[in-house]
Amino acid sequence: MVSDCMKSDSPFGVLLIKDGKEAGVATTYEVGTLAKIVDFYQGSDGLLGVTALGQERFRLIASERQPDGLNVAEVELLEAEAPLPLPEKYAGLPPILAKVLDDLGRLYATEGRDYDNAVWVTYRFIEILPIDLEQKQQSLESSDTAARLKLVDELLDLAREPTNKS
Repeated sequence: MVSDCMKSDSPFGVLLIKDGKEAGVATTYEVGTLAKIVDFYQGSDGLLGVTALGQERFRLIASERQPDGLNVAEVELLEAEAPLPLPEKYAGLPPILAKVLDDLGRLYATEGRDYDNAVWVTYRFIEILPIDLEQKQQSLESSDTAARLKLVDELLDLAREPTNKS
């Protein structure tokens, strides 16, 4: 799959597994992300490392597992959310996000940044925040930017709260 994607400069689909295992029979959520390979390397252990960036959301229409184990699917691209100005209430989010993305280095170095766009800001936070995969999936499936803004703000507030030690 990696070789085919690199040769044809095409994306591949990423879906979160609901039940089962990656290397076996599994059921997945229906909404996923098309991802494009932007870098790869061969580790000293022989394993292939791949860096991919998400591009567009899609809905799974049908899928099948090929004899070689590769899952292929028919998908429907979901309409991208229109840019939305970041409400003043959340003006503190972009500086936090900028610092984190700068600290992450190379992965986000070539990625365009749009700190005035609430849609872009919320999706970047959902990518990087250490939240469970089901929360990430819910955010991916939602086109409600206001709800994502609220979730991000609440998660950052929780991270800032001092822990109570008994």
